[in-house]
Amino acid sequence: MHTKTMEGLIGARTNMELLNTPFRVYKEARRKGDTAMMERAMGYMEDVHEDTYEYKEEADEGMKKDAEETRKIAEEQREEMIKNRREEREEQQKKLEEAREEKADHKSADTVEISEDGKVLLKENTAAREGAVDGTETAAVAPDTETPAKPKADMEPVFYSSAGTVKPKEDVGTKVSASV
Repeated sequence: MHTKTMEGLIGARTNMELLNTPFRVYKEARRKGDTAMMERAMGYMEDVHEDTYEYKEEADEGMKKDAEETRKIAEEQREEMIKNRREEREEQQKKLEEAREEKADHKSADTVEISEDGKVLLKENTAAREGAVDGTETAAVAPDTETPAKPKADMEPVFYSSAGTVKPKEDVGTKVSASV
């Protein structure tokens, strides 16, 4: 709060309270019929009343200055916020551009190569599939065994041991193995 505002409000209030005394004297003089005392009381009231309005004007002036200062501060804060938002927006755009560049760099760096063994296996598997589709059965040899592989449609479930070898077919329904 501006000092002029405080001085004006305090002065106006004090003078309004001081106005009560001459007014009371005026009322008492009127009751008695003493016109001279009434005129003197009215003179005091007029002086105090003028002082009250001077303080009121001072308070109004101080309030205008307060409002002006508040507007200036608010405008500065608004400008600061706008500046900060612009900076944040620029930073976000830079981060987006960097992320786009990284994605573009990573897309060109990913490649897949198939080894020679993989190419051989692919050819054998496609040949086995094509033979099964044509109706002619071709024997494809599994890479780790010497026996020909069966086409997928004729294959039966196979169980493997922990060593990775094929277990002989047993009656699955009679044996139950549980580990806790």
